[in-house]
Amino acid sequence: MDLSHLVVQLFIAIACGLIGNMLIPRRIPGKFAGLIVVGFAGVWLGEWGYQLLKRQYGLDWPLLHWSIQSVPIIPAIVGSMIVIYILTTFLRWGHYSQ
Repeated sequence: MDLSHLVVQLFIAIACGLIGNMLIPRRIPGKFAGLIVVGFAGVWLGEWGYQLLKRQYGLDWPLLHWSIQSVPIIPAIVGSMIVIYILTTFLRWGHYSQ
């Protein structure tokens, strides 16, 4: 991983975190910094999950090939949604209120 890939991941993480937060409207702790962390975790989870599904089950849909600098867009959005849902569910369970 080089610096340009990391910068692209940062911008995609912000965008995917925003899109994921629009699709699952919950308050993310930490405001913008929390959104970036959730976005990075979502990008990582999305890339990992996509590679796992591709390797194990031969999942090869054209929609999943959309990428910017080899960072897949759709899996990153789905990963961000999963991270937002899990994070806010656990925080709500631990008495975090909206």
